[in-house]
Amino acid sequence: MTKILVTGATGTVGSHVAKQLVEMGVETRALTRDPAKPYTVGDLTEPHSMRTALDGVDAVFLVWPFAGADGVSALLKVVAEHARRVVYLSSAAVREHERQVEQEIDRSGLEWTFLRPHVFAANALRWAEEIREEGTVHGPYGKAATAPIHERDLAAVAVRALTGDGHTGAAYELTGPELLSQSDQVRVIGEEIGRPVRWIETSPEAERRRMLGLGWPGEVVDGILQAQADLVTRPGPLTSTVETVTGRRARTFHTWASDHAGAFLHLPAR
Repeated sequence: MTKILVTGATGTVGSHVAKQLVEMGVETRALTRDPAKPYTVGDLTEPHSMRTALDGVDAVFLVWPFAGADGVSALLKVVAEHARRVVYLSSAAVREHERQVEQEIDRSGLEWTFLRPHVFAANALRWAEEIREEGTVHGPYGKAATAPIHERDLAAVAVRALTGDGHTGAAYELTGPELLSQSDQVRVIGEEIGRPVRWIETSPEAERRRMLGLGWPGEVVDGILQAQADLVTRPGPLTSTVETVTGRRARTFHTWASDHAGAFLHLPAR
């Protein structure tokens, strides 16, 4: 692959995909809808706007950041006129719109690889303000256990699929290297920032009221809480896919917390 287009290039994963490709010496185009940013401009919902970005491109890292699949078929037709390979950031849940996007990619004639991460380590950033202000995290189901994946590892798998052979038709389920409960994740963050951080267990009912008060739909809230309850007795899966694909063991949550320690501390402005 000689030229790769990275969509979602300012996001949690896409930014690392672009960075790792550049570090490998691969010609990389980073896509944005914002003409004020120093990237290639294009809009996934307006396929005609993508032609310049796709000119001469061999492969595309695709983030589809919408809650539905409307428009993806038209986009893929334009992609297929230029590129021959697409790596799509899906999820292990394969929600309805993600399933539809995967189906459209399969029908497009493009070589494809699907990335299906389970839990992002970066989800822990939702606790940052509470940790900074109080040194605690309040929530239900502290024993709910998953294997959070570092975004740099997810990007590394994407880069292998974009640039190498042997990944066509693969749907990779991706996790970090260790199962950790929510309360253990909080403890690890405390260890990495050098101050104790405590998990304070609250009731599911209290959490439901809090989330509803923030405007979350009731069915979404109930789904999240039920999933957390299930993870107490049936912890999330653990895969070795990162190591299999990249040849290097996935980064631990300790590493992730160290990399993001500044988000959990009051640091002076520079």
